[in-house]
Amino acid sequence: MDYQIDNVDRHILAILIKNSRTPFTEIAQKLLISAGTVHVRYNKMEEAGIIKSSTLVLDYEVMGYTFTGYVGISLTESAKVSSVLEDLRKIPEVTVASFTTGQYGIYCKVRCKDTVHARDIITKIMSNKGVRKTDTMVCLEERINDKNRLIRSVLN
Repeated sequence: MDYQIDNVDRHILAILIKNSRTPFTEIAQKLLISAGTVHVRYNKMEEAGIIKSSTLVLDYEVMGYTFTGYVGISLTESAKVSSVLEDLRKIPEVTVASFTTGQYGIYCKVRCKDTVHARDIITKIMSNKGVRKTDTMVCLEERINDKNRLIRSVLN
């Protein structure tokens, strides 16, 4: 579906980016349009693939996952990337995994309870037959974690 967003859509998206649970009636009041219009436009943007989903943001540290690390994975051969990524998908502590160029074939983010837990997860990653070696960087403090920064810039 070829859908071009206009200013009304941009305003709807800007409100939903701040809080994806904002009721359509509240959005309609802010934009001085009907809730039905908001609903129709939301559905069209969803059908066009502009809106993929609404998400819940959790604070991992509050939930006891205080260790964040980044693991660069060197592969035994580049043809193994798909199977290694499939195996990484089975490890819940791997929250992001990307197929990359450069030194590592895969780069991923892990969230763990502590360093012992991280060691166990990294050992599990290293046990994959497609993994040649790993290089782990410990995150001391996450300063920027805002997936919507770019889209807010685009919408403004």
